[in-house]
Amino acid sequence: MSDAGSIAVPKQAAMSVLVALSVTHLLNDMIQSLIPAIYPIIKATYQLDYGQIGFITLAFQISASLLQPAVGFYTDKHPMPYSMIVGMGCSLIGLIGLAYASSYGLLLIAAACVGLGSSIFHPEATRMARNASGGRQGLAQGIFQVGGQTGGALGPLLAAFIIVPLGQGSLGWFSIAALLAMALMMWIAGQHANITPLRKKLTDTASKPTSASVPRPTVNVVIPFIILIVLLFSKNAYSQSFTSFYTFFLIGKFDVSVQTSQLMLFLFLVSSAVGALGGGILGDRIGRNRILWFSILGALPFTLLLPYANLFWTGVLTIIINLIMSSSFAAILIYAMELMPGRIGLVGGFFYGLTFGLGGIAAALLGGLADQYDIETVYRICSFLPAIGLLAWFLPRLREA
Repeated sequence: MSDAGSIAVPKQAAMSVLVALSVTHLLNDMIQSLIPAIYPIIKATYQLDYGQIGFITLAFQISASLLQPAVGFYTDKHPMPYSMIVGMGCSLIGLIGLAYASSYGLLLIAAACVGLGSSIFHPEATRMARNASGGRQGLAQGIFQVGGQTGGALGPLLAAFIIVPLGQGSLGWFSIAALLAMALMMWIAGQHANITPLRKKLTDTASKPTSASVPRPTVNVVIPFIILIVLLFSKNAYSQSFTSFYTFFLIGKFDVSVQTSQLMLFLFLVSSAVGALGGGILGDRIGRNRILWFSILGALPFTLLLPYANLFWTGVLTIIINLIMSSSFAAILIYAMELMPGRIGLVGGFFYGLTFGLGGIAAALLGGLADQYDIETVYRICSFLPAIGLLAWFLPRLREA
């Protein structure tokens, strides 16, 4: 009876930390999502072309990617749960800057500040989620991811009902969300400090060392990492075509209003939350390799159909595509963690950073293509990207994957 009680307490505490981390991830990514959500407004206000829109995304994504591996590497050895508060402070400064920027240059700087905040938040939050998983890593990452994906989906919805009617200055109101996140992060840091020793003790006594805890030869890590990076790029490049340019595609092809385009972007993005959670749970049950195959290559038939669909089927296909593709990130992240045991913050920082960096590069490239050709041509080109998922064939099967 005493053993059962000793196990129940940390499990309950771990779930509360996971849910709280998910909420902070929601608030963090909601603030991020406001950047592309205001693109139709600032494009007209500042008379920007698609290339300049792409460079705003690049400024945000590059600043969000550069520091994450370094932050993760440091916090693996020296955990800094309170650093998340500093990161959210940077996002708060960037948010206010976006609300009151008077020039294109200031928009770039403000977007970079929001990215800097994310680069500090993600590695430490990922490490916390891993420690609080109780061995159910896919579930833990799924819960963590569902918050981020939901937050990302809220941006277009908020833009449609608040920012579009009230203007760019209304972005400043979302400072309240940043302050709420900072308060919640303070609570998480204290709770996590309490459960980490208990979780470590349970893990050490309940399991024997496995192949996952033994460092692998460098060549056995580098090749799978390269494959994972290419798979991540194919996923992010396609997703970025929606995040940055989907509203313009809908307005140009179907002559819908800005509000309607934002609502359809919301439907696309909110499906990410369901896909991320489902992918994490299924990864625990059927293995990471199978999820990787399905999550990227499985979207190919639908992406090929999308450029030729009418408005109704465009909405249906985009939801199906994102449900499938969003299930991959938790599988990629956990697979990488199993390749490099003991480097959770580094792996989390690297792959979150890579997600932002590759997404930013893709946005700039796609923006240039859209200026040279048109948005519909961009979507026809991007429709073939999921075929890169065939590379999953070359990933070695890990015992836990």
